[in-house]
Amino acid sequence: MAGHTITRAQLTEAVYQEVGLSRNESAELVESVIAEISDALERGEMVKISSFGSFAVRQKGQRIGRNPKTGQEVPISPRRVLVFRASHALKHQINNGLNQRSGARGTSRATVRAGAAKAAPA
Repeated sequence: MAGHTITRAQLTEAVYQEVGLSRNESAELVESVIAEISDALERGEMVKISSFGSFAVRQKGQRIGRNPKTGQEVPISPRRVLVFRASHALKHQINNGLNQRSGARGTSRATVRAGAAKAAPA
């Protein structure tokens, strides 16, 4: 695993460099997209992003679990969980990236644009 994390600031910088909006407008755009996705998920709607994947909220029912230390049964309350399912295009891109990197080290375009890339030893 690469160990890099892309932050909101790096997404904002990528939008700024790629689209040409001001830094403030880019930050507002990123925040607006994140807020819309979050709000839709909160309402229980599925969010599908073409060639990326889909986010959905799944309802999990109550069940009985066990305390691993004592073995005592403990009720686990019902809850909503967020699930992500990657698209076939994203899976294909990730797997092709692994195959290409087996011979040479590389970084993604988004990572480079966001300024998060670190030079990897050859």
